[in-house]
Amino acid sequence: MKQEEKKEPSPKGIKKSTFAVSVILVALLSVIGTLIATDTIGSEKHTGQSNQTSMKQEPAEQTNFDALNEVYELLENNYYEEVEPEVLIEGAISGMADAVGDPYTEYLDEEESSSLNEDITGSFEGIGAEVMKEGKAVKIVSPISGSPAEKAGLLPNDLILSIDEESVEELSLNEAVALIRGPKGTEVTLSIQRGDRTFKVTLTRDSIPLETVKYNLDETDSSIGYVRITSFSSPTYDEMVSAIEDLRSQGATSFIFDVRGNPGGLLNIAIQMANVFVKEGETLLRVEERGEEPLVYTSNDALYGKFKVTEPSVLLINEGSASASEILAGAMNETADIPLVGTKSFGKGTIQNIKTLQTTGELKLTIGKWLTPNGNWVHEKGIQPTEEIELPDYVHLLMIDSDKTYKENDLSPEVENIEQILKALDYSTGEIDGLYDQETVKAVKHFQRDEKLEETGQVTGETALKLVEKLRELIEKNDTQYEAAKKTLLKIVEPDEK
Repeated sequence: MKQEEKKEPSPKGIKKSTFAVSVILVALLSVIGTLIATDTIGSEKHTGQSNQTSMKQEPAEQTNFDALNEVYELLENNYYEEVEPEVLIEGAISGMADAVGDPYTEYLDEEESSSLNEDITGSFEGIGAEVMKEGKAVKIVSPISGSPAEKAGLLPNDLILSIDEESVEELSLNEAVALIRGPKGTEVTLSIQRGDRTFKVTLTRDSIPLETVKYNLDETDSSIGYVRITSFSSPTYDEMVSAIEDLRSQGATSFIFDVRGNPGGLLNIAIQMANVFVKEGETLLRVEERGEEPLVYTSNDALYGKFKVTEPSVLLINEGSASASEILAGAMNETADIPLVGTKSFGKGTIQNIKTLQTTGELKLTIGKWLTPNGNWVHEKGIQPTEEIELPDYVHLLMIDSDKTYKENDLSPEVENIEQILKALDYSTGEIDGLYDQETVKAVKHFQRDEKLEETGQVTGETALKLVEKLRELIEKNDTQYEAAKKTLLKIVEPDEK
């Protein structure tokens, strides 16, 4: 890689090979795109050293390669159908990646690599959800803000069982993702398991918004600025800085930052953003790699930017806050003493590198683990909030299949779900027992009348969609975690009133 910038000394405590192309990812997910570091800080730009030569190269046992060659020749020459050599080679590479048993280590063929690179620099189309393979299912880590997945009510920890009637049981993560992706305007039907219930949802694919920071002043207190960070990609740091500056110009003197449902992204951006809240020289995170001394990343304004937030602040997290979000949360809480409000984060404490192979494709491999400033490894444990606040129970209600018709005398878990939605919207159905009785019919007709729908007393089509729409509006209006964050912020701003 050619470097036009003047070479500068490498920052203390930063391993060049790690920082150069490290990414903090929950999973490779072409549904929303995977982010890798294309313009790094503190690595090639400042040292002139390319990451391509810094990866460890260790010789393997020759007998292992002999065995591989033997199997290759047997399949190529004796399999009953002709097999393309490239298919065998890619299968072997993929198998080696799978053999380590790490869901974040995988081989990317040329098509997947191309898709990954497109997602970094351009728009992408799909449903907008970060996923990972878990057992025989594909688990949703987090839907992306404003995406079809979020609008359809999909939640972190939902399990995808099938895609357009095709089971994901025998599919790799990349194969499942390929089925989910598709052109804007096309539909995909997913079978979802939430807890002990399953349901189907049809989503219309769309272009996933690239804007990673959204912000506004609080509706009732204009001194509070709200900043939601939806991912950690190349423009996120600059977008956050611009958002804060704009909010300050509008009168904001304190901030609520929100990484709920943020699945992560680039390591260098996470470090830049953590640096905003941490004093010069204090710890941002720790990194451990095999055979290397633990490294401590410290705040460095000259390297990561001089922009700072010193106003009273609170950070919102939940089970969809993963990887880079957890790096930010750890630095803000443990080093800057900023309260965390919400629920326990996802728990991903490993670091991946993307290595371009000399033959074909790329290898995404886990090369280390990161720890919080106090040395806590959050992997599969998550970060506990300072103040644990749950959202209302109706947040976890299931989608209603608008293609089905639910009517009087039906008895099913789906009817019970409808009853619970009606109750949340203040329409009484009597006892919630899964029976579509006269009380349920009456409640549905009342809802249809209020929404100017045909009063059939049945739930299907437009009525089903409107019920889900109204439930989403209710959820947005009753953000108990955000309200708790405001109260916590007030205690910081006005400590005498605690």
